[in-house]
This record gives sequence, structure tokens and C-alpha cells, in this order.
Amino acid sequence: MRIAILGAGAWGTALGQHAAIAHPVRLWTRDPSHAAAMQHDRVNARYLPGVALRESIAVDSDLGATLEWASDNGLIVIASSVAGLRPTIRAVRERLAGAAEPAPMLWLCKGLESDTGLLPHQVFEQEAPGATSGALSGPSFAQEVAAGLPVALTAASVDERLAGAAVQAFHHGAARIYRSDDLVGVEIGGALKNVMAVAAGISDGLALGHNARAALITRGLAEIARFGVAQGARTETFTGLTGLGDLVLTCTGDLSRNRRVGLGLAAGKPLAQVLGELGHVAEGVACAPVVHRRARELAVDLPIVGAVQAVLDGVLDAREAVLSLLAREPKREH
Repeated sequence: MRIAILGAGAWGTALGQHAAIAHPVRLWTRDPSHAAAMQHDRVNARYLPGVALRESIAVDSDLGATLEWASDNGLIVIASSVAGLRPTIRAVRERLAGAAEPAPMLWLCKGLESDTGLLPHQVFEQEAPGATSGALSGPSFAQEVAAGLPVALTAASVDERLAGAAVQAFHHGAARIYRSDDLVGVEIGGALKNVMAVAAGISDGLALGHNARAALITRGLAEIARFGVAQGARTETFTGLTGLGDLVLTCTGDLSRNRRVGLGLAAGKPLAQVLGELGHVAEGVACAPVVHRRARELAVDLPIVGAVQAVLDGVLDAREAVLSLLAREPKREH
């Protein structure tokens, strides 16, 4: 099976490194100098330093050639951020125009589109209606996957062909791939856990203790499920890998970029400084205002999301945001 990964960030590179154990992989980046450096040095020094690329990984900056290579028994993986998803789909669609049966497409991004509030699958429906497509999500740090450590992920799609392609591509070595047809639930779990991780970082940065972190994760999961069910997701999805699993990892792991954002905010640093020091995309920062807006439209109560958004907007500092949550009226747990 030929696997084309569009996007040579940390996660795209790590997933390619895993896939290349069993399949030929072509990693595409829009930056020719980045592609040339990776191909020559056999390492992604910019986003995944210290990991030597496997021999079966080729790196290219020619999108047309990459897609043509994957057209025969292939899988296309879009490893962009949510902001880059729509333009990437458009670029792929333009180059595959007239193809009899384009290769299945899988996206890795987690979040909601800023302008529209759409989930990734809804963006796909607008830009590539009828395409065989789905999401690959779950608790996964790029560095650990690249190192060959165990990981379990979920391939979510209403199309069995896509789910089967994802299993064929990635279910080997130390990785297990599960299937789900609850695409909405999988996407919402992956999106909102990043916002909750910012909150967890704030809690840890203020030294509020393990009790507070456990409460935050638990109540954060309740918010995620409320938001998801309001949009047609199944409740049980949020107790799985892409709900509870991803939430726990991102809220507790030192490799979590979103948690590091929260730690920086708790230290009193301006958001711009925190993001500049991070050097990578932290999807929770872009996701929080979209979820906050969408929750108001749906009349869904998300107090933790609201508190995070207040901190990101500079309306409250980190400690004030925590106090605002503690001051809420007592309620019955559901």
C-alpha cells in the first residue's frame, strides 16, 4: 500500500515513520527547502529532531507527483492543522480532477474551522462531496509514535472502505487501530480535549494539586459529552480513545503543547509570548473561541471552555478564571 502524507509537521512525520515499517511512504511539504533538507539529511530537524527517517520514506514538495504516486493502491493522509484543511482539500481536488476513483483520504487535524465553526468532516463535505474519507484520532504524542512506543488510535468514517484502508495502513507493530462510525463524536472529543488541556495547564501552573486536576478532567469530559450529544454524537464515544483517552493524555502529559500553553498563562506570560516560545501550533487556542461561540448557539453550558476563553481574551487572569469556576452554584452530578 502506498501512503502519501500531506504535511511534514511533527505528527505527519511521526505517523509516516510508523507507516513506513510496513509500507512505502511519501511525505509532502509545500516548502521545497524543507523537503530538500529532509531528503538529504534524513531527519525532520524542524519539527521532529533526532528521529532518523526510515529508508522507505521519500520526501517531496511536488503535490501533483505525490498524489499521482499514491493513486495506485494508495491512501492520502492530510496532516495539516484545521486552518490548513480546506486549502489542502482544494489543492488535492484540483490535481485529482478527472481521476476515475481517487484514493481514500484521511485527516489528522483536531478542532473546528475558525470562520465557519464546522467540523473537519463538514469541511470535507463542502469541498470534496462523495469522497471516501474519514478521521484518524486518539491519544498520541508524535515523539512516542516516532520512537515506536505503543499507541491505540481510532479510524472514524461512515465508509467501511476508508476504515479498512486505515487499518491496513497503520495497524501493525506497536499500533492498534480501532474503528468507529461516530465521526461527530470522534471529532468533537479530539477538538475539545485541547481546550481542556489549556485549563489543566493553568491548574497545574497554579499548583492547585492532583485533586483539582482530576476534577477538571472529569467535569471537562462532561462538557465535551454535552457539546457532542447536542450535535448528534453518541455518549459512549466519549468514554473511548478519542474522548477520555485523548483527554487524559493531553491534560497530564508533559509533551502536551496545549497544557504548556496553560502553564505559561498561569505564570503570567502574555499569550503571544507563550505561543512564540512554543514554536508549534496549539490547536486549543484557536479552538476555544469557536467552541465558545458554537456552545452559545446551541444553548449548551460549557463553563470550563468559557473560563479558558476569558483567559485567552485577557478578560480574566488565570487565578481569577479558577475562582470564577469555584464560585459557581452547586449542581447535581449527571
